Amino acid sequence: MKVFKFGGASVNSVERIKNLAAILQHYPHEKLLIVISAMGKTTNALEKVTEAFYAGKKEDALQLFEQVKQQHLSTAKYLLVTHYLACEAQLRDFFTEVEWLLHDKPVRDYDYYYDQVVCAGELLSTAIVSAYLNEAGIFNQWMDVRDIFRTDDDFRDANIDWTFTQTAVSNIVVPALQQHRIVLTQGFIGATDENESTTLGREGSDYSAAVFANMLDAESQTIWKDVESVMNADPKKFPEAQPIAELNYNEVIEMAYYGAQVIHPKTIKPLQNKGIPLYVKCFLDPSLAGTVIHNKPVHNLPPVIVLKEKQVMLKLTSKDFSFVGEHHVGQLYSQFEKLHLKPNLTQNGAISFVCVLDDWAEKVEKLAFEASSIFDVELMKGLSLLTVRHYTKEVFEKLTEGKIILLRQQTPETIQLLLQ
Repeated sequence: MKVFKFGGASVNSVERIKNLAAILQHYPHEKLLIVISAMGKTTNALEKVTEAFYAGKKEDALQLFEQVKQQHLSTAKYLLVTHYLACEAQLRDFFTEVEWLLHDKPVRDYDYYYDQVVCAGELLSTAIVSAYLNEAGIFNQWMDVRDIFRTDDDFRDANIDWTFTQTAVSNIVVPALQQHRIVLTQGFIGATDENESTTLGREGSDYSAAVFANMLDAESQTIWKDVESVMNADPKKFPEAQPIAELNYNEVIEMAYYGAQVIHPKTIKPLQNKGIPLYVKCFLDPSLAGTVIHNKPVHNLPPVIVLKEKQVMLKLTSKDFSFVGEHHVGQLYSQFEKLHLKPNLTQNGAISFVCVLDDWAEKVEKLAFEASSIFDVELMKGLSLLTVRHYTKEVFEKLTEGKIILLRQQTPETIQLLLQ
């Protein structure tokens, strides 16, 4: 039994969905649990719906959501014949879920509404793909993952209740796989015990698939992407990026920790706990070998480059030249946790503390305001954070040419540079 995860790029058009079906034709006898993301830029579009709604612009929110609706109905019309009406009815049920909320007024936190709206993306895409596969003779059972993944109510970064979810997988998913061979469901989302939708963090579909792989004791997990394999850098930013055929769990965790977008940071642990190999394959050319990630040592890796842009440096200096002690830093980390901010780099001095963060404007401003009661605060925006694992002198010089280095941290294995 295998777990497949298809990201948004693999289902963002009629042709891509047909291509997904062609890939599955190569696995005619495998039991498959398939996790699918929202189509293309749907999550971004639904974020705009949520922002308009929360700003009190109901008509704008409804108009933006209408565009999402029409895009999905159009895709379904081009793909489906005999299964169109049933699929349309299912889509309209999901539309109603969102529109019912948009006609209300916001009285809860933004993150709550974000999850209620954004989760529709995965539900819509999977309804269409499931209907198309059934029409094409690749019979599958569609499931609402919100009936399976129980989470807490930490909206936008929900934590899975492993005991409840394992029971649901055993009682619902396992029998369905015995009966249908293919079960198709959503990544990224879950639900609380009050049936409120939650999301597992951006790019959480990889993690959803890993949770299923763990709980089903899968033979392997495969993530189908629009790149030939895991690369040593983002090919969109570094055209000379090269493929990596083999990695181990530890290396991938380090890459994810520093911001590489190939694998979601939480994905590896459920797989590592049960020794389940992870394959990264290209949905544009399934014949390519891709990358295998496992628990064995891997040697002679090329420099692995991660560039995070839109970074903010927050410099906090003691107001009275007293030492910045553990108590002050502890207060800061409490604020990080409260605001769901993760510092990408920190540096402690005698009377100062520097942290580098993604530029979440509203959250960073809140943090700066809270910190100003203890520190003098300086903010610098528009920066880039460059991380290179297995760095060489030549790579370092090439990547920093013409740049101002504001901050540098270095170990024998990894170098991090804050660049202006």
